[in-house]
Amino acid sequence: MEITEIRYFLEVAETQHITASAERLHIAQPALSRSIHKLEKSLGVKLFESKGRNIVLTESGKYLQEKLKPILCRLDELPEDLKRIAKLQDETIHLNVLAASPFITSAIIEYKSRHENLNFQLLQNSESDIFDIEITTRAGYTKTAEEKQNRFVCNEKIFLAVPKNDYFRSKSSISLKEAGEFGFIRVSGARQFGSICDRFCRNAEITPRIIFESDNLTAVRNMIAANMGVGFWPEFTWGRLDSDSVKLLEITDPSCSRDLIINYNQRRADGKKTVDFFNFLMAYCNEQKLEVAECR
Repeated sequence: MEITEIRYFLEVAETQHITASAERLHIAQPALSRSIHKLEKSLGVKLFESKGRNIVLTESGKYLQEKLKPILCRLDELPEDLKRIAKLQDETIHLNVLAASPFITSAIIEYKSRHENLNFQLLQNSESDIFDIEITTRAGYTKTAEEKQNRFVCNEKIFLAVPKNDYFRSKSSISLKEAGEFGFIRVSGARQFGSICDRFCRNAEITPRIIFESDNLTAVRNMIAANMGVGFWPEFTWGRLDSDSVKLLEITDPSCSRDLIINYNQRRADGKKTVDFFNFLMAYCNEQKLEVAECR
């Protein structure tokens, strides 16, 4: 069945009158009759039968009308649907968030409070290049000449979150070797951050004893507060630890920090909205005391 045949059939099914339908469709009556006969022949059933000077639907015709009418309605709606999708895409920023997701979420919330019509789509896929902006992290990042994308880099210290018990209460710093005596509590799912911390542990020649993992930062903090163990904690991007039960110790040996790399994908540069949010993120990092170490 062709779309034109469907439209002609549904029109005749509605009026049950060839001449009236031909006038409404702005085609010649013989052309409309031929189209209906062609459809009947291709389906192998009669769709109309004569009743006096008019025609009426057969049972097969009634069934076909019932099935085709909603389909044609949906087809007619598709152009507007596509326009809405295109408009939504124009108002959507695609983020690939592989690091610092609590920090990025806070930035999005603040930005949306000023740009209510803007949408964000978040994914976490290290293999994907379908993004407008990507947030990753490494230790000791160095930009290479081959990297063409606009980007800025923020350096962030990594501390050791510890309970405020008698052992840690008077301390302001700790070596990672000393920390190896304690059980570690860590955030699951933070793969890049976890890899960085594993590298620090190898450099300190310790194997951390993992006693608890959770993808919930509050649960990790609460377990540390309950004197269950210690854990690595970025200085800013996971939120500051202002607590009576948990404190942050600077790690002195080795010195622990990471770089947050925020890329603007020039291959998908499709509008001012992405550039504006990219610039907002740079300013937001500065406001949150994350020093922008390198820019574009």
